[in-house]
Amino acid sequence: MKRKACAEVGIKSIDLDLPENVSETELISKVHELNVNPDVHGILVQLPLPKHINEEKILTEISLGKDVDGFHPLNIGKLAMKGRDPLFVPCTPKGCIELLTRHGITIKGKNAVVVGRSNIVGLPVSLLLLKEDATVTIVHSRTKEPESIVRNADIIIAAAGQAAMIKGSWIKPGAAVIDVGTNAVDDPSKKSGYRLVGDVDFQEACKTAGCITPVPGGVGPMTVAMLLKNTLDGAKRVIEG
Repeated sequence: MKRKACAEVGIKSIDLDLPENVSETELISKVHELNVNPDVHGILVQLPLPKHINEEKILTEISLGKDVDGFHPLNIGKLAMKGRDPLFVPCTPKGCIELLTRHGITIKGKNAVVVGRSNIVGLPVSLLLLKEDATVTIVHSRTKEPESIVRNADIIIAAAGQAAMIKGSWIKPGAAVIDVGTNAVDDPSKKSGYRLVGDVDFQEACKTAGCITPVPGGVGPMTVAMLLKNTLDGAKRVIEG
């Protein structure tokens, strides 16, 4: 999807498809080559990596000015600090905020609940919501009575990776729901034998939510669009100096 989107908008993408047993040293070497290549404005290491490779070590090696995924510890660190702006914001969280603002949903002063605390979505989207002046609560696997917390939310970002975990009864009437979850469930009627569903029970949620993103087709395309936007911004910084 990312390669296809690059082609559509005129961004040249270079694919380095490495074997699963690639050594950590070789992967770092490839990252360093891209770091010093002036024709490359964005570097993306597709996660998750094989278990024998230290993810944090690889992400730290990416040049800060080419970290279009926004996962470099310095970018995440600046995202967490008041009054600081990272060079790049992680794509899926950035897409979530874009969806809310484009649809005229006020974030400032609202109760926002993020379900899930992953480094890729849950944690950075909660930091972005804070920057937008929301009152933020994170619900995770150790949270007691999560439904009572979610029920108070004006904005729900579901990113737990658990199919239909959030029921319609959990959602306050009129709440904005962004479903980041992509879960495969068995469906014999499909050629593939499965279908994709979100973390929210979509049919039930539609009865109470003010607006809701579908799965698939909601957040996914936004993630790709934000990746392209980050790449363009990275190129502009270099070209405009």
